[in-house]
Amino acid sequence: NDYAKKMLKTENMNAPEIIEMLFPTSVFGKQRAENMLSNSGREVRIRLSDSTEYVYSWNTSLLISGKNNKFFISIGLDLTDIKKAENELKKSQSKYLISMELSEIGIMLDADGSLYVSDQLRKMLGIKEAKPSYDDIRHRVHTNDKMIFDTYVKGKSSDSGRTHSAEMRIRSCDGSYHWYLYRYRNMIKYDSRHQFSGGAFMDITKDKEKDLRIERLAYIDEITEIYNRNKLMLTGQETYECCRSLNYSYWVIVLDIDKFHIINDTCGYSNGNRLLRDFAHVMYKYISLGGFGARIGGDNFALVIRNYSDEYSNDDSPRKTIEKIQNDIACLATDIFSSQSISCSAGYSQMPADGADFAEILDHAEFALSSGKDHRNSIVAYNSRIHDSIIDITSTERAIADAIVNNEFELHYQPKINLSDGKVMGAEALIRWRKSDGTIVPPGKFVPIAEASKLITQIGDYVMLEACRQNKLWQDMGYDPIIISINLTSVDFYQKDVKEAVTDTLAKTGLDSQWLEIELTESLALKDIDMAIKQMEALRSMGIRLAMDDFGTGYSSLSYIQILPITLLKLDRSFIINLENDVVAREIVSAVIKIAKSKKIETIAEGIETIGQARILYEEGCDYAQGFFYGKPMPPDEFGRFLEKNKTERKLL
Repeated sequence: NDYAKKMLKTENMNAPEIIEMLFPTSVFGKQRAENMLSNSGREVRIRLSDSTEYVYSWNTSLLISGKNNKFFISIGLDLTDIKKAENELKKSQSKYLISMELSEIGIMLDADGSLYVSDQLRKMLGIKEAKPSYDDIRHRVHTNDKMIFDTYVKGKSSDSGRTHSAEMRIRSCDGSYHWYLYRYRNMIKYDSRHQFSGGAFMDITKDKEKDLRIERLAYIDEITEIYNRNKLMLTGQETYECCRSLNYSYWVIVLDIDKFHIINDTCGYSNGNRLLRDFAHVMYKYISLGGFGARIGGDNFALVIRNYSDEYSNDDSPRKTIEKIQNDIACLATDIFSSQSISCSAGYSQMPADGADFAEILDHAEFALSSGKDHRNSIVAYNSRIHDSIIDITSTERAIADAIVNNEFELHYQPKINLSDGKVMGAEALIRWRKSDGTIVPPGKFVPIAEASKLITQIGDYVMLEACRQNKLWQDMGYDPIIISINLTSVDFYQKDVKEAVTDTLAKTGLDSQWLEIELTESLALKDIDMAIKQMEALRSMGIRLAMDDFGTGYSSLSYIQILPITLLKLDRSFIINLENDVVAREIVSAVIKIAKSKKIETIAEGIETIGQARILYEEGCDYAQGFFYGKPMPPDEFGRFLEKNKTERKLL
């Protein structure tokens, strides 16, 4: 027909040439006509004179058969474009399969329930079944991940346009469980009735193990191998949000091992770490479904447990749980800890009722713990009184910080008198906070809060620098040199560079070290006695004097006088107040003074209010005195006038 003539360009060809081109002898043989009939539907590739190629499928039928002639009709279907598309698809499939094999990705396709599994996936999972089913793969999935498989692999998603993913553990060809990332997508066929889905499995075991190692470093406590504070805060906030949305309630408990630093000092740090691990083990016995625990830091632990009080008896209350932990902890006092009784204190709050987020609720539990730490085995619930105290403390902290910036702190100086001649031998620098409105805040009101918030470090730096500067100024003004005394808090004293800090201050002010005295309380020195001795010896090597303040209010053990490198023992006012009327008090003072003298340690009594007290102390051999009888704490200018007056007017005994 005309179409064939046009497409095949047969205008200049005779009939045999056309027949040979369309039905080449190489394909149909010499019995061309008969073979054309028997090979009906066979594809033939035709190359034209201009090298153009076509592919046809010929369907041949016998029309008329005479004695000597047969007539045939052949209809050719042009398959050229279809064959080109098929070739391109095969190339694309080959590239895709090669890339899948090289990338070690296993493919699984599902067309109306007929499952196809790629060779790579068979290799990865060790699949032997000729036609594997979902259940054949499911039985290889880790028990804890079968629900994930049922949801994301077997169940699939009805959302046909989105790509979904899930992670699960599947037993691999070597018998071990590997982590796999499964990504899949549902697609709808053209008639909108048949569903086709495709998914890929990628082995992510190495990445997962690396992530788990990183997570362990970030979220697991090294000593106890339970959650650390970072993980506690993350999981706690997630739990808080669940509480708000599902109307659940949890208890947040903070526990602290009583006197843990003493256990560390007496039993060693390795045994201290062992106690921390044992404590964590005991605590975890009481974690209920949905609960968790963590080591917050040091010897502080947190326990988050579900509140079932509305459903069960009060035995599940936090107080009962804490008491059970305390009983178990007491049993840890084995041979190693035989010299110490093991106990813990606790504070707790309720989630979500006691805060706007988990961090605030944890803070409230810690505040409750702190409010009861004066007693061993204490249990304190967060309440409105503690809340009011928190507000007051927070307000004071902000005010202290502002006072530091605004230079509202000042020093007053109380004279120390030599009992033998009434001469001023020194002065104690005492911090005062004068607000902008002129009101004075007592030290007892702000110093403990400053210590807890670490603001005391800035205050301590100011006290040391200003006291040394003022003492050097008095010397430059011509007054006889005196010893200036400053009080160090535990925060300042136990810092590693305390010697460097003192050296720097003396260098800045030009004060000689012999005119500086540092006062330490008994409780401070005994907090870590080995470190205390080390720090004190470092200061003594500089020529600085060391005084034990408030002797008699703490452990009051005379044995500490023998081991601490002090130069002055300061008798507390509680010994002095009844000195004139109490024979026992006088005998105690006399004994302490004699022991101090035997160790070449000088003594000073504070709180002297009468001449009678001063005379008794002088008679018992006390070296110095301090108190209102001699002079109250004074601003620098007034104290300068006191020094001037002391040159000619002294209180002699």
